[in-house]
Amino acid sequence: MLAGKRAVRVGDQIFKEISYLLLERVTDPRVKGVTITGVDLSKDLKRARVFFSIMGDQDQVKRAQTGLDSAKGYIKREMGFRMTLKYIPEIMFIYDPSLKSGSEMEKLFEKLKSDESRKDTE
Repeated sequence: MLAGKRAVRVGDQIFKEISYLLLERVTDPRVKGVTITGVDLSKDLKRARVFFSIMGDQDQVKRAQTGLDSAKGYIKREMGFRMTLKYIPEIMFIYDPSLKSGSEMEKLFEKLKSDESRKDTE
């Protein structure tokens, strides 16, 4: 159980580091607008699935994925300098559509609200 708690703590730290690096250090224009939504770290701390989201169409998602995969080596190296870990985990970026889905739901709610208020005024 302790390994699980440690994986969560280290995963949170990795989340913060990658978010900072993407915001402040990575200059690749393909990753602009990318939001890190979560990190799932294996119990042995050697593999990290990093979930990301970006607003846009499928082409923008593919560009962001390519940019993140391209920046992976730089991110791992910077994490090695900034974090005190025995091993820097292997990073795998995975698209998370939850932000886009949430945005689409919000638009639907707004449309329903405006339709309802229009009905009330009729």
